Amino acid sequence: MTRAFPFSVRTAIFLASVCLLFTNSIAAQDDDVISVDSSMVLVNAAVLDHDGKPVRNLRKDQFKIFEDGRAQDISIFAAAEVPFAAAILIDTSGSMEERISLARSAAIKFLEGLRVDDSAAIFRFDSKVEQVQDFSNSRDLNDRLFDLRSKGMTSLNDAIHRAAADLSKRTEKRKAIIVLSDGMDTMSKNSPDKAMKAALEAGASIFTVDMSATDATGIQRTQNQAILKKFAEKTGGTFVATPGGVAMRDAFKAIVGDLGTQYTLGYQPSTAARDGRWHEIEVRVNKPNLTVRARKGYNAERSK
Repeated sequence: MTRAFPFSVRTAIFLASVCLLFTNSIAAQDDDVISVDSSMVLVNAAVLDHDGKPVRNLRKDQFKIFEDGRAQDISIFAAAEVPFAAAILIDTSGSMEERISLARSAAIKFLEGLRVDDSAAIFRFDSKVEQVQDFSNSRDLNDRLFDLRSKGMTSLNDAIHRAAADLSKRTEKRKAIIVLSDGMDTMSKNSPDKAMKAALEAGASIFTVDMSATDATGIQRTQNQAILKKFAEKTGGTFVATPGGVAMRDAFKAIVGDLGTQYTLGYQPSTAARDGRWHEIEVRVNKPNLTVRARKGYNAERSK
C-alpha cells in the first residue's frame, strides 16, 4: 500500500516527473538522485538500522543533505512505501558452468519477496542478452529458466544497459537491477561507465551478487569483485559477496525491504552549475546507529 503524500509534496513530485520527460536530466530512485531541472534535485534514500532493517517514521529535521560538501536546504520531504520494478540478470556464460543452478536459486529467493504490486523480469546474458521472463508479480519461474545452460562469452555491461532501457519505460517509482554474475565481462559493446549511466538515467539502483566459485582466489577475482562493487556503490545498491545459504537469503530480504521503503528529499543546489559534471551527494541522519543508502551523486546538465 502506498502512503499518501501531502498535497504540496505530491504536486511537486508530479511536476518534477513531467519535467523529467522533456529533459535530458538524470533520473534516479532510492538510493538515487533525480535531476529534475537545472535547479531541483530529488534524492530517494533508504535508512537502515544495525540489523539492516528499514527505519520508518523519521522526521524532516532529522535529515541533512550535502552537495559537494556544502549543506543544502531541504525543501521537499516525504516518506512512502511504494511498489518497485526489478530486472534480474543471470550470467549464463561459460565461466558460470557450475553455478547456474545457484544463480537460479538466488532469483527464486528474490521473487519470494515480491509484494502484490511489485514487478520483476528476468534476463539471461552470455554472448548476447535475452529476456526469459516478462515483468510480472509472479513468484514462479517459467520453464525456460530451468533449461538455462552456460555457454559463450560474458556481456555484463550490455545486460545492465538493456535492463536499464526496459526499466526506463516502467512507471514504478522504485527500480532496481539485480546482477547475478562473477563480474567477468568479456564481450560487451558498452563500457561499464555507459552501462552505469544508463542505470542512473533510468532511476535504477544496481544490486550485485558475486557468483564466483567459493574457492576462487587471485587478482582476477579481486578485479571482478571491484567491478561489481562499483556498480552497486555508485548507484546506491549493495554488493553481496557470499552467494549462498543464509547470507544470500538475508541479503535478498534486505534488498526487497530497501526497494519498498524510501524517504524522498528535495533541494535546490546552493551553487547551481550547468557544467555537465558529477556532483557528489551525501545524506545524513542525526540518529545514532543508522545507515543511509542513497546514490552518491548526479550529473548536472551542461549549458548549451
